[in-house]
Amino acid sequence: MGFSAWVRKGHRWVSIAFTVGVIVNLFVTGRPVYPAWAGVMALGPLVLLLVSGLYLFALPYLTRSR
Repeated sequence: MGFSAWVRKGHRWVSIAFTVGVIVNLFVTGRPVYPAWAGVMALGPLVLLLVSGLYLFALPYLTRSR
């Protein structure tokens, strides 16, 4: 399995983690005191999704030039 396949599979798994983080964040926002870890729980996977998504977006353009 090539590097692109690993990135695509990792992107899928990170999207599941991001979804769980957003759901937890929605439940936590109803509390009187908002803990800081709740925002980071959704923000961490979002950064990984951005990096892997930009790579997957650019991949057809990068391979076409070869």
